[in-house]
Amino acid sequence: MSDASSTAAGASSGGGKQQDQPKQQDQPKQQDQPRDPRAGYHSGPFPEQVQKQPGLTAPMEPKPDHGEESYRGSGALSGKAALITGGDSGIGKAVAIAFAREGADVAISYLPEEEEDAQDTAEWVRKAGRKALLLPGDGRSEDFAGHIVEAALAEFGGLDVLVLNAAYQKNRDSLESLPTEEFDRVFKTNLYSLLWTARAAVPHLGTGASIITTASIQAFNPSPELIDYAMTKAAQVAFTKALAQELGPKGIRVNAVAPGPIWTPLIPATEWPEKLPSFGQDTPLQRAGQPAELAAAYVLLASDHGSYISGAVLPVTGGKGL
Repeated sequence: MSDASSTAAGASSGGGKQQDQPKQQDQPKQQDQPRDPRAGYHSGPFPEQVQKQPGLTAPMEPKPDHGEESYRGSGALSGKAALITGGDSGIGKAVAIAFAREGADVAISYLPEEEEDAQDTAEWVRKAGRKALLLPGDGRSEDFAGHIVEAALAEFGGLDVLVLNAAYQKNRDSLESLPTEEFDRVFKTNLYSLLWTARAAVPHLGTGASIITTASIQAFNPSPELIDYAMTKAAQVAFTKALAQELGPKGIRVNAVAPGPIWTPLIPATEWPEKLPSFGQDTPLQRAGQPAELAAAYVLLASDHGSYISGAVLPVTGGKGL
């Protein structure tokens, strides 16, 4: 007997007339109530802080919300296998947690110095009852890009969702101060790795598979301090739209998510502490976003809920236009 039935039976004891019990649908759940989108997450200024690249979660103040305590799955990705590059922290971590709670096994790639974050993400995936595969290495290596695809296929027996999320950015004072080696690092991390990983994965993706690129509002509204990063994000949008046309006839969808200002380790590692007190305050919602707030967008694009969405760029920007 269910708890609800037990309660109703107890109310009728003593031989008196049973009082009519409210129907369950007449008792709205808390999560069904409208919530002010300006509230519920950190909405004030962020304290000045700096980290070395690539950045870690533990030193951040305040801590990002990846949906650890809030995301509830509904089986949208039941039985599927996903590979997420840069899945150790930030947006990648939130997506890994959401995918696992939706029923997917998850492989994540990350830099070796991000092991602490990767282990924590894997723990959340396993708590959801799914497999977690950790793949440390540097995506700027073409061999490593191929390796992570092969490892995911070997572990899971197939691959249904590819999330191309790994990224690098750094604050630049001016175009003249941009070293060639840094320009090369940004392009190798954000573009070469993306191309190599997708190229290795596509032959193994079947009908119904999904590829999702993490682009950025910077592709459309570039900041001069992030000129090299913005260039790669614009290229990612072109990549997404072109590949969607190529793979659509095979039943494979390709989309991008374009985040706005999101509180991840990448932000303090960008080395612009003076910008943090106002980070995200210029959005219509007057705050920065949290990684947890992007998870549902990736689930939509990865699952059958987004079956007629391909070649799209989905903005999650707090109201800032693309």
